[in-house]
Amino acid sequence: MSANSLPTIVMTPLDFISKVKQSLATLTDPELVTSGVELTNCDREPIQIPNAIQAHGILLTFTETDLTILQVSQNCSAFLGIKPADLLGQPLAVVMDEPQLAMIRGCIDTDFENVNPLRLWLQVQGKSTGFEGSVYRSDGVIVLELEVLITNDLPQQSTAILASDALAQRLRQGHAVNFFDFYKFVKTPLGRIQNTQTLAELATQTVAAIRNLTGFERVMLYRFDEDGSGHVIAENKIEGTASFVGLHYPASDIPKQAREIYRLNLLRIIPDALYEPVLLEPTLNPMTGAPLDLSLSGLRSVSPMHTEYLSNFGVRASMSISVLRDRQLWGLIACHHSTPKQLSYETRTMCEFLGQVISVEIGSKADAEDLDYKLQIQAAQARFVKTIVDCQTLMDSFTQSPQDLCELVGATGVVFCERQRVACFGKTPPDTAIADLLTWVDTQIGENAIYSSNRLVSEYPALTPSKDIASGLLALRVSQVDRTYLLWFRPEVIQTIEWGGEPNKPVAIDEHCQLRMTPRKSFERWTQTVQLQSLPWKACEIEAALALRIEITGIVLQKADELAVLNAELERSNIELDSFAYIAAHDLKEPLRGIHNYSTFLLEDYGDKLGADGTHKLTTLMRLSQRMENTIDSLLHYSRLGRAELVRQRVDLSEIVEHVIEMIEISQPSPVQFHMPRLLPTVTGDRHQITELFTNLISNGIKYHDLDHKSIEIGYILPTESDERIPATLNRSQTVFFIADNGIGIRSRHFENIFKIFKRLHPATKYGGGTGAGLTIAKKVVERHGGKIAVVSVLGEGSTFYFTLGASA
Repeated sequence: MSANSLPTIVMTPLDFISKVKQSLATLTDPELVTSGVELTNCDREPIQIPNAIQAHGILLTFTETDLTILQVSQNCSAFLGIKPADLLGQPLAVVMDEPQLAMIRGCIDTDFENVNPLRLWLQVQGKSTGFEGSVYRSDGVIVLELEVLITNDLPQQSTAILASDALAQRLRQGHAVNFFDFYKFVKTPLGRIQNTQTLAELATQTVAAIRNLTGFERVMLYRFDEDGSGHVIAENKIEGTASFVGLHYPASDIPKQAREIYRLNLLRIIPDALYEPVLLEPTLNPMTGAPLDLSLSGLRSVSPMHTEYLSNFGVRASMSISVLRDRQLWGLIACHHSTPKQLSYETRTMCEFLGQVISVEIGSKADAEDLDYKLQIQAAQARFVKTIVDCQTLMDSFTQSPQDLCELVGATGVVFCERQRVACFGKTPPDTAIADLLTWVDTQIGENAIYSSNRLVSEYPALTPSKDIASGLLALRVSQVDRTYLLWFRPEVIQTIEWGGEPNKPVAIDEHCQLRMTPRKSFERWTQTVQLQSLPWKACEIEAALALRIEITGIVLQKADELAVLNAELERSNIELDSFAYIAAHDLKEPLRGIHNYSTFLLEDYGDKLGADGTHKLTTLMRLSQRMENTIDSLLHYSRLGRAELVRQRVDLSEIVEHVIEMIEISQPSPVQFHMPRLLPTVTGDRHQITELFTNLISNGIKYHDLDHKSIEIGYILPTESDERIPATLNRSQTVFFIADNGIGIRSRHFENIFKIFKRLHPATKYGGGTGAGLTIAKKVVERHGGKIAVVSVLGEGSTFYFTLGASA
């Protein structure tokens, strides 16, 4: 088929937009936020339910089932030639014929998105009149908005840029634009927009394309900041007028609920800001008994404050096209005209289409501008994560690579907090201020475990002395249980901001003698110096901090898995050790007893025949076998001691010590003087093991002695009592117990060796023998009770063993 024989294309631009918007919806479709709005004076106006529309169109509501008209705008007679009273309660068929009704039913039956556009031809006073309309659902009713068809709104200067003169002439003559006509109109600006490399180039092409398409005197691209304020980043205007590029405007110029509606309605036009609002009749929605929600309405009446604002700005007609990024309102394409100006639905549809394409392009351009910085962040994160893997604790990893943590979010200082420990790097507030700051951060941090502010001093005045280094804070909670935090800081950056007029709105007295804020009347450049603020935290920096938390959590879980494997291996080793202990207790000790017994028999039966040398050798054999059996018993006891479950109970230490002294005095041939200046406290622990602890320490104090006068002192030191003799390795916040003797003493170089199993400082035959396991068992008992043990000794003067039993004392 040749190009000249192509069939007529029946898809209109409206049909095309409806199809294309479905594919773009996943990237740009806004969502109406229904959560409560923090009200300021400007936010109180009920802009969603004004009960009125603009005068350039009409509005009807009707039931979905039988199309019965429920509400109409009071200007319907001017457009339809039928009074409101004659329409209410009537079927929609009174204003349109069956083909038009079929189009309406088709919209209702289709799962359409927020607004469904259509074109209707209605008989008005015997004449067929074209209308551009939209259909949507609201508050349980169907809303139909109609505007008289406009076909000659295309500006003359657009013809050379957007399409051929012949095509522009067809539009002005009222011909419908088919799909290929629409494509020709948007192809050139669309290509220029998509060929831009930077965000600045995209903004410049955007305002040029929209102005060429619409003919507005001024078109600006306005970008919102995080606090709701914003600034003009690009502009295309008529010559001879002042430029607004770079000017900032406060958040109150576009209140919160207005920004939410801009997320919902991608295009908003006000053909004449001096229109007289047209009320709805009846005032309330009959289905709900409340004002009709006009959030989706293109005709919705403008707030009086906004019309006053436009008048102060010298603007008579305006149009706004929403620019979204990640379903959030990123900015607005704002169009201004000094005289009334109406656009056809087709032109507005083209603008809305370009707006959605621009939304997609802005996301990719903004991402590309931060690409190098994001790569730098990812590199810092990778280095730090590698450090975590190679280190035993998070504190170790922090101390090894704090610079990577700073680079991760572009900070000049970072603090790592874990329990009561604090480590700082770079420029940070003093350690004394960190604890109170963390307490405050706990009240501010959200469910995502992160908090950020570039106005920290204003929100937390206690850090005012540190504003030069801590005007910005990014706080990440790694673990709530262990109170593990990362705190990043940024210094104060004094900024000069150019506002479009003084940002503070004037106050006036309304008709009810109440103070109210009014729109600003001057938009001359107004310079402000901003202090006590840091550079704002970028979204990619906050995302990097959250990603780091996920990485840390993953590594901790991985180490937990590794620990579980080690625990399983340890449990297997313990089982094998139990088997070995049984063998040692049974299979090894039985032959030793045989050797000992047979040696005894030989001495008894053949002692007189063996002579002195033989008798000495048999006696040595008996002594060595007995020593080996005692060593096996000690090893078995030590092994079981570490794995036996503690039977915790209240233990009176004075009673324990008295019992130990009584047993020692029975078996001790030489007298020993015991001193216990005051009764010992009661602790929580295993009675049997604590008894063994005191038995071993007191027995050692008696055994290793070369004086006739033996003295043992048993006591304790409370945390509130000072004693410089206590070793620094012990926790002074706990009760410290001690057992002192006047024995032979220990050289300082042996202080650690004496706690090693079977480690003896003297020959086995000296000082009563023994296996050398007593102090090792004592240390194990102390550690199992959450404490530590240490010795202080002077050779030839005696030794003092200090120990704690954890927080239970």
